[in-house]
Amino acid sequence: MKALPIASLAALALGLAACGPKTEQAADNAVADTGNALTDVGNAASNAIDAAGAAITPTPTGQGFVDAAAKSDAFEIAAAKLALTNASSAKVKAFASDMIKAHTESTAKIKAAASAASPAIIPDATLTGDQNDDLAELRGLTGAAFDKEYIDGQVDAHEDALSLMQSFAKDGAVPTLKAAAGEIAPKVKSHLDMAKALDTD
Repeated sequence: MKALPIASLAALALGLAACGPKTEQAADNAVADTGNALTDVGNAASNAIDAAGAAITPTPTGQGFVDAAAKSDAFEIAAAKLALTNASSAKVKAFASDMIKAHTESTAKIKAAASAASPAIIPDATLTGDQNDDLAELRGLTGAAFDKEYIDGQVDAHEDALSLMQSFAKDGAVPTLKAAAGEIAPKVKSHLDMAKALDTD
């Protein structure tokens, strides 16, 4: 094999050296582009998950909202009546008294808004199987055990009720019910805060 002249080797070395930074920059750009693409894919996946979540739990129809609110109120009142006899804590009993009053008022507000809707909507307050099971469990408890189970259930129930009211107040399709949900939501939030405070006592 014929040896390259020294001048040719020097020129080749200089040429490679000159290409080096460009090649490195190109590689860096490719890595950055890949990173950006992965970020975009991640954001798209996150958005898709959010959209799927919204699709799984859509805002209920007017009838669906009224029925869910009626069942929630009926459960709250029934559980609170049990608390007045089975609870040992004076704070829990006071909370239960507040719940009976507040949810009786909420029931009346929802009924009025439902009857004013066009067409009018009739609430179905029949308790769900889970609600009946929860009440049956509460009936078998007294004292401190009742207090704990009742308040734990109140936190869960008011979280669900708050989500229902806020969702319908934002996206509901029946104006009278949408307004009622907006008025009730802050009261439900207050009840949730009260239940959480009792849950830490």
